[in-house]
Amino acid sequence: MEITIKGDKDFDDIPSLKSKALRINLNENIYGTFAEIGAGQETCRHFFRAGGASGTIAKAMSAYDKDFSDAIYGAEKDGRYVTEARLRKMLSHEMDLMENRLTREKNPNKIFFTYANTVATIDFAKQFKGHGWVGIKYQIEASQDYNEIIIHLRFKETDARLQQETLGVLGTNLIYGAFYKYNEPKKLLRYLYDHLDKDQLEIDTINFSGPVFKDVDNRLMSLQLVKNGMTDAVMFGPDGNNELPARVLYKKNILALRGSFRPVTKVNMAMYEKSYEMFIKENKVDVDKTEVVFEITLSNLRAEGEIDEQDFMDRADLLCSLGQSVMISNFQEYYKVVEYFSKYTKARMGLAMGVSNLVDIFDEKYYRHLSGGILEAFGKLFFKDLKVYLYPMLDSKTGELINSDNLKVYPRMKELYKFFKYNGKVIDIENYDKSIMSIFSREILQMIDAGDRGWEDMVPEGTADLIKDYRLFGYTRKPLSPLRIKKRVKKK
Repeated sequence: MEITIKGDKDFDDIPSLKSKALRINLNENIYGTFAEIGAGQETCRHFFRAGGASGTIAKAMSAYDKDFSDAIYGAEKDGRYVTEARLRKMLSHEMDLMENRLTREKNPNKIFFTYANTVATIDFAKQFKGHGWVGIKYQIEASQDYNEIIIHLRFKETDARLQQETLGVLGTNLIYGAFYKYNEPKKLLRYLYDHLDKDQLEIDTINFSGPVFKDVDNRLMSLQLVKNGMTDAVMFGPDGNNELPARVLYKKNILALRGSFRPVTKVNMAMYEKSYEMFIKENKVDVDKTEVVFEITLSNLRAEGEIDEQDFMDRADLLCSLGQSVMISNFQEYYKVVEYFSKYTKARMGLAMGVSNLVDIFDEKYYRHLSGGILEAFGKLFFKDLKVYLYPMLDSKTGELINSDNLKVYPRMKELYKFFKYNGKVIDIENYDKSIMSIFSREILQMIDAGDRGWEDMVPEGTADLIKDYRLFGYTRKPLSPLRIKKRVKKK
């Protein structure tokens, strides 16, 4: 019996890397291959060192040479090697070899796995810190179909050797979690950082698939990444699948709309449509290389200090039904959103917002944590090729239309605002619909909760039917399939 001493506190007893690898090695049924490219065979090394690896490791390989790699896995159309497509080819190829070379008749109880990664570590000039794709394809039962966990990571360390070691720890955590934590995917995410710190690497994309993950919504897993501080932002597309932000935003012109979208209203869509019409007419904007992003900041997803996941799902479902890409972020200030986009593109950017949001941007209290205050924030916000497309609003008391010409910012900020206005950084959306300006999400939500009528005309076409048919926003806890939503909207 374990001895306890008065005053002891409960804590998570994290198994060592050796213990994790050894537990897998000592399981007579777990058997698989390791294929690692770009950062050494760091994951496999942990299993060799733990002992008993002969019963677990069928093969360990690293096809470093590009021609050799292409000969094994086939060349990619874009000529790149550190991609999700490459990782999936590696996993499929190695698993096919396992199946072909080891018969089920002789190995009826074996549960196969293939772990793979394709990684680029920091370059010699230390300008590109490196990133990679990591994944595992595996079984839980010998007769069961395969499951997959696919991860994209970004290194934060500035030394290649340290990045290699970090990758080895992550890989070991992933393999262990895949076998022994698959029943709790949210915890599995947190366990990926066992023996690691958040300042060593960032995980910005994860996708689960297979029979043991049939009830997992990958969008909610994305939310967990942001909630747990593993990344600053995640994205997913209209089909409900997680998207790698770098892939979606790379060298794109970006138009972003921030809001609660609880629910999405006609005003939201009018702001998007009118600002988009103006944005694509700007110089240097290629409509074929333009991405529209609806952003929900994590602070807007909190209810009584906690994340209401069902509420998040409801908003995401409605935005997906309208064919939009969604970004969930940890950014409270607009300048941080622009900074994030700037990591992936130098092309023109636009922010569409209402008058009240622009007034808040000119409030100094949001920038007290910056050494340069509001000037530092505005330098980051407007330094890039960015414009604000301003949707007017009606004054609830006077009925006056408020736009960039007559809005009132804090007195000390008046001259600063004039500077940006004069230099064309703030542009009014002129083709507005005055009849919908009194529509607010919070009022629609109150009407839905109270069972009142009339809110149906305040939301985009088809959205009211979705809310009613599936009783979104607190009326049900049943997750809604993005595919069903898209089919429903198409019928409309």
